[in-house]
Amino acid sequence: MSSHLSATELILGNSNPRFSGVTSTMLQVLRYQKDLMKVAVLGNHHLPEDIQTATFRQLIRLCQKPLPDGRCRVFHARRNNEVIQALLLKKLFRAKIRIAFTSTAQRQHSWITRYLIRQSDAIISTCSAAASYIQGGPDIIIPHGIDLSTYAPADDRTELWKAFGFPGKYGIGIFGRVRHQKGVDLLIHAAIPLLKKHPDFTVVICGETTPDQQHFQDRLQGEIDAAGLTDRFIFLGKQPFSALPKLFKAMTLVTALSRNEGFGLTIPEAMASGVAVLASEAGAWKDIVREDVDGQIVPCDDLEATQQQLDLMMADPDQLVEMGRHGRERVEQHYTLEREAKALCDFLSSLAVVE
Repeated sequence: MSSHLSATELILGNSNPRFSGVTSTMLQVLRYQKDLMKVAVLGNHHLPEDIQTATFRQLIRLCQKPLPDGRCRVFHARRNNEVIQALLLKKLFRAKIRIAFTSTAQRQHSWITRYLIRQSDAIISTCSAAASYIQGGPDIIIPHGIDLSTYAPADDRTELWKAFGFPGKYGIGIFGRVRHQKGVDLLIHAAIPLLKKHPDFTVVICGETTPDQQHFQDRLQGEIDAAGLTDRFIFLGKQPFSALPKLFKAMTLVTALSRNEGFGLTIPEAMASGVAVLASEAGAWKDIVREDVDGQIVPCDDLEATQQQLDLMMADPDQLVEMGRHGRERVEQHYTLEREAKALCDFLSSLAVVE
């Protein structure tokens, strides 16, 4: 076992070989965590070369002994099977670890998740809505952060919009997979009558349509065509991750109308890009968005409220610019990756103290 591995303070679960939203958030905050704590990751999926990994066998040997100062190591899990891995280390192999479990689901937990929550030493949540589903509440709420160097306002949004070649002057974007859960249909149904009233706007739908959802997109496209607005709604399809920041900053308004959501990085990413937002009450968005300041919040699955707010926002593009400026300031102050990493490391380090 390397001497560097023996100094490990924090073990991170990384159990999913498929790249997911959980993987993305873990990797982004890890860039800063590794400078604050000595970290090893169980599972080498999607990791950069400078991140230390450990096998389960190595962790068995490592975690049977405490750190030299008597502190124990902390295993931070973000998935059920990662808590199970940590429990095997602790219960079966007598590893000297504390288990922290981040729970973001906004639904009633299954019996297995409730059991794993009870078995963990500490529960972290990312927003008040997710916290409300945890019996007894979490030990701490730590929201996700945004990379401010990746998501930043455009130097000249008008020129950027023109460079994309989209029609009109202003873009209304929605980002995420094209499916019912994401509320793409709500935006389209709300916007169809409004685009005739506000002819300078174009709706840009950016996200993958999987084969099982193609009929959903086709139905929406048929409604758009029937309204004579074929050129005012643009389905971009799946875009590479590197293309998203430029698309965000080209928009004048970003909508996120999910019927349910875990956290929902789209809204803080848009705010970091200096763009006004219209969001449903799903995810963490009620915590993040200050109504009439950064944007607006509407009830989930409420077409009438969505259309009313969208109409008001489209009527005043200058106000949208001001909302975007306030949104950027909001993220700078409260939702950076650096703040997330620091809060996580401070809390996880406190767990390591053996009383």
